[in-house]
Amino acid sequence: MNKFNTIRDIDVKGKRVLVRVDFNVPLDGEKVTDDTRIRAALPTIEALLKEGASVILMSHLGRPKGKKDPKYSLKPAAARLAELLGREVKMAPDCIGEEVANMAKELKAGDVLLLENVRFYAQETDNDEAFAKELASLGEVYVNDAFGSAHRAHASTTGIAKFLPAAAGLLMERELSELGKLLDNPAEPFVVLLGGAKVSDKIGVMQNLIGKADYILVGGGMAFPFLKVRGLEIGKSLCDGDLEVPKSILAKAEGTKTQILLPIDVVAAAELAENAPNENIDVENIPADKMGLDIGPKTVAKFQDIIAQAKTIFWNGPMGVFEKKPFDLGTRRVAQAVADSQARSVVGGGDSVAALTQAGLAPKITHVSTGGGASLEFVEGRQLPGVVALSK
Repeated sequence: MNKFNTIRDIDVKGKRVLVRVDFNVPLDGEKVTDDTRIRAALPTIEALLKEGASVILMSHLGRPKGKKDPKYSLKPAAARLAELLGREVKMAPDCIGEEVANMAKELKAGDVLLLENVRFYAQETDNDEAFAKELASLGEVYVNDAFGSAHRAHASTTGIAKFLPAAAGLLMERELSELGKLLDNPAEPFVVLLGGAKVSDKIGVMQNLIGKADYILVGGGMAFPFLKVRGLEIGKSLCDGDLEVPKSILAKAEGTKTQILLPIDVVAAAELAENAPNENIDVENIPADKMGLDIGPKTVAKFQDIIAQAKTIFWNGPMGVFEKKPFDLGTRRVAQAVADSQARSVVGGGDSVAALTQAGLAPKITHVSTGGGASLEFVEGRQLPGVVALSK
């Protein structure tokens, strides 16, 4: 893993510290509906304030496509952060420009300023050097605490690090440590649970963990291409992408310690709709006019047994279409099994986290990652640009 400074390695007293956070939070008009990501940034912000810094925060929100759009303003995030910190959070009218520069210069120790959405400028996602330099001019030290954006080479995640002393925030440090343990001698049995719609999203993870994991349990829509490769009829079930991919993954696992386990039964229905008439069907018997929308009870029981024996668990992706009942049951039962397990458990962002949060199980997981795409790329063994930029 890259060697990098953390906020414990730098002197921030009396300095303006520019912190990239991930405040890409869901909004209902002017209200933040889930403040998990804001809460995740609090330890770093509070540590910097305690050391006598003034803190300038920057983030993106949504996809405004390089144009100023009030719908994607970070003002609601500033209001929620102020409530959580118990102190004023100044809101900048922009992320660059003379007015913002003056606001930054006037900050005193203990002050917090949130810049407006960096993605209001196309130069952010283009990693434009002049834009990065103008952002950097606001602070004296750069801290990246936005693990969820670490796989993006953008001006605020990588470009700024050329112009300022750089360090990782506490969240970034924890994410890299917890995910790093999955790849570096995990306690065995090491069980990997992969779900979601597409094999293509998880190819790299599967390829990198074959030979490391004892079991890879596959659910969700991504199971059907594997079942098809094994010669089964899958009816109207989702079958994403080129069948050569699952074929090559199964071939790679042969002769290794890794067992790839697929569903043995599914919950099938003629249509994808809330409370659609459904039945439990063995995977050998899926009718031509039905689709598998969740793992079935036999599969749940099999997965539960394996999860109960695990010493290390990594989970990414739901086991079915968990947004629609009753096709959420497989995901919920797997989530409960992971929560009840004595294993070190890491859940890699995205829909898996939503499922855990809905079920109130997130506190029972060793580490819930704040970055779906970033955690997948890390577990694939890829270098994350936002981490490389912090390297000593």
